[in-house]
Amino acid sequence: MTNGYLAMLAARTESIGSVLCVGIDPAPDAIPAGLPGGLAGVERFARLIVEATAPVAAAMKPNLAFFEAFGSPGLAALERVRAAIPAGIPVIADAKRGDVETTVARQAVALFERLGVDAVTASPYLGLRALEPFLEREGRFTYILCRTSNPAAGELQDLVVAADPDRGFPAEPLHRRVARLVAAAGLGERAGLVVGATAPAELAGLRAVVPGLAFLVPGVGAQGGEAADVLAHGSATALPTGGRPGGGLLVNVSRGIAGAALEKPSAGRPDDPGERLAEAARAWAARLPVLG
Repeated sequence: MTNGYLAMLAARTESIGSVLCVGIDPAPDAIPAGLPGGLAGVERFARLIVEATAPVAAAMKPNLAFFEAFGSPGLAALERVRAAIPAGIPVIADAKRGDVETTVARQAVALFERLGVDAVTASPYLGLRALEPFLEREGRFTYILCRTSNPAAGELQDLVVAADPDRGFPAEPLHRRVARLVAAAGLGERAGLVVGATAPAELAGLRAVVPGLAFLVPGVGAQGGEAADVLAHGSATALPTGGRPGGGLLVNVSRGIAGAALEKPSAGRPDDPGERLAEAARAWAARLPVLG
């Protein structure tokens, strides 16, 4: 069943009516008052995010670096956080892995078998063939970095690469070539693209080139990306994802939700940080509806 992840995502998206992906990036210097410091606080905050946002999350995306920084105890904490995510919610490991095939094979074991995630983020820099150990896993999915949301993304990703007449590819920015290669390889049931909301023109251009690939879109909220731009151009318009609820689109929000727990209670706002998280998640879910 090679489309297991996309089917799972579509079912979850349809059931909650939103394309909100909740990012879990608990920085040790941004923990709500009342929680302990260090790893204990990071884990408790991460689990609070999971508990508070689960009712409206189309998916959850823990960033592995925030746990790996604590060494083996951090990895154990990550495993507990992952176990706390309710069944039926797709889990994406924001790992940005990628290497030669033998290394990626072990990365696939670590992420898919040991951690038990449904999807991963990965770099295409070594070529798509190097990612085959991810891509060949039935029912799992890989989001390939394409046009990312960070300010320096264009330094490499916007460089124009030469035309490839043998494959019918025009001269184009590198990020479009990455997208075109994924689509040309027929990977739509097993792979999608990471495309930042902070580059709306590039996002729209990519969707025109690859109408059928799933997009994971970070950069909305704290990084300055606009939800309206993503909804206008993010959903797939052709098979394989275009025929599913949500069009294979996920819009990640991390600090825009987690930051609510750090705010001081005020008039009309819940005193409990978990309730503030839930309130923020509901607001973002409403801003990111499934479009017909």
